[in-house]
Amino acid sequence: MDTALTRSQFVRWRIAIFAIFLSSGLSIATWASRVPSIGAALEIDKAQIGLLLLGMGISSIVGISTGPMVMARTGARLGMLIGMLMFGSGVALIGLGTDVFGSVPVVIVGMILFGFGNGSVDVMMNVEATAIEQQMGKTILPVFHAFFSFGTVLGAGAGAGAALLGLNVAAHAGIISAIILTAAVVCFFQVPVREAALDPVPDEKPSWGRRMHTALEAWREPRTYALGVVMLGMSFAEGGANDWIALGVVEGHGEEVGMGALALTVFSVGMTVVRLFGGPLVDRFGRVAVLRVLAVAAASGILLFILADALPLVLLGAALWGIGASLGFPLGMSAAADDPAKAAARVSAAATIGYVAFLGGPPVLGVISEQIGLLNTLFILVALVIMSGLFSGAARPLRVEENAPVA
Repeated sequence: MDTALTRSQFVRWRIAIFAIFLSSGLSIATWASRVPSIGAALEIDKAQIGLLLLGMGISSIVGISTGPMVMARTGARLGMLIGMLMFGSGVALIGLGTDVFGSVPVVIVGMILFGFGNGSVDVMMNVEATAIEQQMGKTILPVFHAFFSFGTVLGAGAGAGAALLGLNVAAHAGIISAIILTAAVVCFFQVPVREAALDPVPDEKPSWGRRMHTALEAWREPRTYALGVVMLGMSFAEGGANDWIALGVVEGHGEEVGMGALALTVFSVGMTVVRLFGGPLVDRFGRVAVLRVLAVAAASGILLFILADALPLVLLGAALWGIGASLGFPLGMSAAADDPAKAAARVSAAATIGYVAFLGGPPVLGVISEQIGLLNTLFILVALVIMSGLFSGAARPLRVEENAPVA
């Protein structure tokens, strides 16, 4: 059974989950920032690089989709350790395959390990973060997602620095891998065993079948799918911006490459700021009201980005886009965790829907854009964001007995 935590134990748990979110973002930006170097070292073209990225994306989606099953087998605590060891090792293997072995198959194996491990951890770290939010009695999940963003910023900066210093991919990836593997072990010992997270507890070993039933039961609840719609629309908006906003500025609006990077930066800053400081607004006005206002902001921002004929307005659209898309995913997670007794199953299901949309959405948009143009394709995001706003009532808190705040 779950046991009460001391304040010190709770703080260490919270710091550990912050570190896991940051490690996930750090790992993603590490390989992404070295893609040009990987391609040059392996002497492969853009199409072949695209296939590498596709393999990673597919393995990530498999990891996300099977996260509940992994958690049912191992519990969230051990599952996160295994997943971090996998994606940390995958980062190292990508580097070794690039510069030591000069082997595309080795890099592919590294990408698969990286993708599956990160996808699986994504589900479980959200389960843990929502449990911390429940214990605190206030909205903090967006801050965890901001730490993921910090990790991507650190990873991209380290990648740029390594490239400028002439550090090869193997050395760079090896350093980052060592950091992630160390963090995995340290964090494991700071995360408490929790029955609600399907962690095996002493003197009680329920069958795997029973644990699987618990992990998957949320898929039979209509509210799971309604929350999934909320998260799907905003995940599409976030993923679509990350992959296509810079290109939209350059190809759609005829601006310089630097302006495309600036637009992405404006989007990212808007999203990160709201994730850091939006929690008190949610606590004051409620999830549903905030989600509806943000859906209006996101839809307005995307429309402005598409239709504006002046760069300042395009950048304003990017800012509104980032602000609007900022809280859909974390607030969906919070809503899924309203009943602590069923939080793990519901958060796993909701996270799966959101992350599949986040990873799978941008490639779909890319295919469509080949037929109708990139800016026209973004109208699809407007429709999905509006749909997300219309379904936001599903995030209304359930009437369950509240836990006493720990901090």
